[in-house]
Amino acid sequence: MKPVIFDLDGTLIDSVPDIQAALNGVFTAEGLAAFDLPTVTSFVGNGLPTLVTRAMAARGVEESQHERLTADVLAAYTADSSSRTVIYPGVVAALQALRAAGHPLGLCTNKPESAARVILDQLGLTGLFGAVLGGGRLPVLKPDPAPLHHVIAELGGGPAIYVGDSEVDAETAVAAGVPFLLYTEGYRKTPVEALPQQAAFSHYDALAGLVAGQ
Repeated sequence: MKPVIFDLDGTLIDSVPDIQAALNGVFTAEGLAAFDLPTVTSFVGNGLPTLVTRAMAARGVEESQHERLTADVLAAYTADSSSRTVIYPGVVAALQALRAAGHPLGLCTNKPESAARVILDQLGLTGLFGAVLGGGRLPVLKPDPAPLHHVIAELGGGPAIYVGDSEVDAETAVAAGVPFLLYTEGYRKTPVEALPQQAAFSHYDALAGLVAGQ
């Protein structure tokens, strides 16, 4: 059975409220204005350092503060990363069905790996995945294909399927030469029809059938 690899934020979970809380906690302590939820959502997708860069640019913060603020946001987020986060409807049942059918499952996210593993543990998802890779383990992030190729290799190699919600995920799949299934209820900014994909779905009830068709 083909491995199926998933993105995390915006694909399996809606995590922006916790990201917003961590970011705003750090920025308001610096005397900076807080961000609303849509703005934080627009920052998500290319990893925490880029998210902080975008937030700093929006508030006119000097680049010299980036390393410190990124560390502070990561610490705040790791300390409270799931109290406001929810798993999208149907995700757990879909993952269990794919595993029962024999598909190895993996996770490939730009979220710092330490934070991703904490969230998976707290939400009870860790045991569903045979491989987990987050930001910081490799020197590159998605849309570079290396992280996705790494997860596929950890799952035993061979043809695989990638499931994600965003432009970054679509670019990653194309770069890796892997079929892409697009979850439409996440954080993308581009119309569904404008993204390269084998199929799109709005509820996880549809996923097993789409995977079987690849």
